[in-house]
Amino acid sequence: MISKLFDVPRRLPAGTAALLALMVVVMVSAMADSTMQPLPATAPGERFSAERALVHLKKFAAEPRPIGSPASGRARDYLAGQLRAAGLRVEIQRSVGARTAAGLATFGQADNIVGRLPGTGSTGTVLIAAHYDSAAMGPGASDDGAAVAAMIETVRALRDGPRPRNDIVLLMSDGEEDGVLGADAFVRGHPLGKAGGVLLNWEARGVSGPSLMFETSANNARLVETFVRAVPAPRGHSAMVELYRLLPNNTDFTPLTKAGFAGMNFAYIQRSSLYHTAGDSIANLNRGSLQHHGTNMLALARALGDADLRTLDSDHDVTYFRALGTMITYPGELVWPLAALAFTAVAGLALLARVRRLLSLPRLIAATVSAVVPLVLSAALAQGLWELLVAWRPAYDLMGGLLHRPGPYQAAIAVLCALAVLGWYLVLRRRFGPAAPAVGALFWLAGLGVLCAWVAPGASFLFALPALAGALGWLAAVLLRTPAWARTVAAMLGPITAAMLLPSLAGDVFDGMGLALGGASALVLTVFGLVLVPIAELFLPDPATRRERAALLLVPMTALLLTAALVASGLVVDDFDADQPQRTHLAYVMDAGTRTAHWVSADADPARWTRRYVSGHDTSKLPPGYARGTLWTGRAPAIAATGPRAAVLAHSEDTLKLHVRAGKGARSVTLRLDRPITHATASAGRYGSASVPVTGTRAGTWPSEIRFRGIPAQGVQITVRTPEADRIRLTVIGETDGLTAVPGFVPRPPHLVAATREDGDLTAVTRGYTLTRDSGSGTARSRPADEL
Repeated sequence: MISKLFDVPRRLPAGTAALLALMVVVMVSAMADSTMQPLPATAPGERFSAERALVHLKKFAAEPRPIGSPASGRARDYLAGQLRAAGLRVEIQRSVGARTAAGLATFGQADNIVGRLPGTGSTGTVLIAAHYDSAAMGPGASDDGAAVAAMIETVRALRDGPRPRNDIVLLMSDGEEDGVLGADAFVRGHPLGKAGGVLLNWEARGVSGPSLMFETSANNARLVETFVRAVPAPRGHSAMVELYRLLPNNTDFTPLTKAGFAGMNFAYIQRSSLYHTAGDSIANLNRGSLQHHGTNMLALARALGDADLRTLDSDHDVTYFRALGTMITYPGELVWPLAALAFTAVAGLALLARVRRLLSLPRLIAATVSAVVPLVLSAALAQGLWELLVAWRPAYDLMGGLLHRPGPYQAAIAVLCALAVLGWYLVLRRRFGPAAPAVGALFWLAGLGVLCAWVAPGASFLFALPALAGALGWLAAVLLRTPAWARTVAAMLGPITAAMLLPSLAGDVFDGMGLALGGASALVLTVFGLVLVPIAELFLPDPATRRERAALLLVPMTALLLTAALVASGLVVDDFDADQPQRTHLAYVMDAGTRTAHWVSADADPARWTRRYVSGHDTSKLPPGYARGTLWTGRAPAIAATGPRAAVLAHSEDTLKLHVRAGKGARSVTLRLDRPITHATASAGRYGSASVPVTGTRAGTWPSEIRFRGIPAQGVQITVRTPEADRIRLTVIGETDGLTAVPGFVPRPPHLVAATREDGDLTAVTRGYTLTRDSGSGTARSRPADEL
C-alpha cells in the first residue's frame, strides 16, 4: 500500500506546468495587491490628489514634532488654520491623557485638533482620526503625517461637492507615539469622544505599500460591506483583524473603540525599516501610498457621510479577503460549516484512499502527526538564521528585524521551509508511500481551519478553503475517468487556492513583524509547502529506487548551499550606508546634585561614531534608578542645567503627593521609584488631570515609573499609591530632545540614525531623593539622595 493517489504518463512536463501556474497565481496576486498611482495637482476637484496633499505635508512634516515640542505647536497651528480655512468649526482640546503598562504610568498634555463639518440631517458622527505628532527620532512623514495631510485634502474634496448628510468630525490627535495620550484625552474629556459614532482611523508602519484595512471593531459586517462597496481599491483581509486582536499593539483606534465607536483602522506597512527613524521623511514617502490612503478616506467619508448610520449595527463579523484582485466576503455563520466541510472532505479523501489500498490507517496517522516536524523545524531554522545574522552583524538587533533590504534573507527562509517540507516528505514517502503524507498534509490544513474557526474565525479561510479545494480536487482526480491532464488540473485546485492566499499572508507577516519573528512567516510558508507536496511528487523518482535515495542527499545539500548564497548576498545588498542607515542609541545623563555626567548607549556593538563617547559597561556611577538593561557608558562634560525638582506635598500611609518640575527647556519628566505603585494621578492645573491603575513592575530597572510628556513650565502634581513604606527612593529625570547642548558633541554621520529606543537622543538631567515619612505627624521629609 504505497501507491500514488494517481499518476500521469509525462510527469516532468506536468510538474513544470503546475509550477508555472503557481508562479503566475502568486505574481498576479501580488500585483493585484499593489498600491495606487498618485494623481497630480491638476486632477479634478472632486478627486483626491496626492500632490495636493503633499503641499500640506511639506508645511508641517519636515521636522520631528513630538508632543509638547515647539515643532508640535507649529504643526498644530498650521493644521488648525487649514481646517478653519476650509470652513470647519475648529477647537483645540487641551487636556491630560494617560496610559498604563506593567509598572508604568504615562501622562501627557495633549493638544487635540477637533474640526467639525455639520451634516444636513445627521444620523450620527463619522469620526476621521489620525495623529499629528511624530516620534522624537524622525519627522514622521508617513507616521502619521501622510494621513493628516490626506484629511485636509479630503475635507477640500468634500467641500467641493454636496454637503454630507451626517456630521463629519476630524480628530487630529496629539501624543499617540507616547501611548495614545491624545485619543485617551478625547474620550475622557470631549463631548464628541463620549457620543460615539463610526470611526475611520489612519496609521502607517512604514513608508510604502497599499493602504490596508487591518483592524475593525467587533460585529463588523455592515462596516466591511460599506468598505468593499465604496472603496475603489480595497486591500486587507479578516485574518489581519484576528491577528491584530491577539497582539499587544495599539493605536488611537483602541481607546476610541473602547469608548463606543465602531470603525475601521488603516495603515501601510512596507519599508518598515524606516519606521520611527529619521528616514520616515517626505523624500522616502511613496506617493502611491499617500494616494491610496486619501482615496480610501474620501470614498468612505462620502459613503458613510451619506448613509443612515443607524443601520450599520450588526451582530456578527464577516470573513473578507482578496483572490486574484476580487474581494470576497461571507458571513461569520459560514465559518464553521466551511471548516467542517473541509475536514469532512479530507476525511472522505482518506477513506477513498484506504478503500483503494493507497494507504493504511496507521500510516496516515503517523504521516499526519509527523507533519508537526517540518512546521517546528522551519520556525526553528528561521529564528536560528536571525540569531546568526545578529551575531554576524550586531547592529541588526536594534532594528528589531525590520531590515532595509530583507529580500535575500526572506528567500533564504523560504528555502529553509522548502527543505523542511521536502525532507519530511522524502523520508515519509519512502516508508509510507506518497499518498499518506499528501492526505496527512491536508488534514493539517483542515485542522487549522477548525482551530481558527474556534479561536480566530476571520482567519479560518486561510486553511479551510485550500483544504476543501485540495480534497475536492484530489477526489475528482482519483474518481473521474478523464485524461491525465484533466486530473492534474483537478489536483491543482488546492495548491492554486493556497497560492492565492498564503504567500501574500507570509509577505504581510514579514512586513509587519520582520525577521526577528521570522518563525511566524516560516510557519505560513511551511503550511503552504505542505499543500504543494503532490506537485513535488511529479519531479521525484519512484520510492525505494537508487535515484530516490540520491534525492535524499541532493535536496538538503542544494537547499543549504542556496541558503548560504542568499545569506551572503543579503549581507552585501543590506549593508549600511546613507540610503540604508544603521541605527545607534546614545543619550547624555547628568546627576544635577553631583554634577557628574555620562554618555550612555544600549547598542550591543556600538558603531565607531558611538564609541567616541562610550568605552565600557560600568554603570555604577550613573544616577540611582537610571540604568535599564545592559548599557555602555563613558564620561561626559557637565552642562549648565539646574535639572528637575520634586517637592513633597504629602506622604501618608500609602499615598505620596509630589509637585514636579522638569527644568528649564525640558519637554518631559520621568520619575522612577524603588517601590512598586498601584495607582497614579497627574494633574496639570487648568488642563485637567487623569488617573490610571498600575499593575506589575518594570523590567531591568527600578520597579515603577511615571512619565509626563509635554510637561508645562509650571510643573505638574503627581500622586501615587504604593504599599506603605517609611522610606522611598526617587529619581527624577528631566528630558530635553537632542544632544547638541553638550560641549564637544559631534552629530552622527549620514550612515547613522538615532535608534527608536525612547530614552535615546535625550539630554537627561536627574535629581535623586530619599523620602521618609514621619509616622507621628504623617508628614514627609525629603533630602537629595546625594547628601546621604
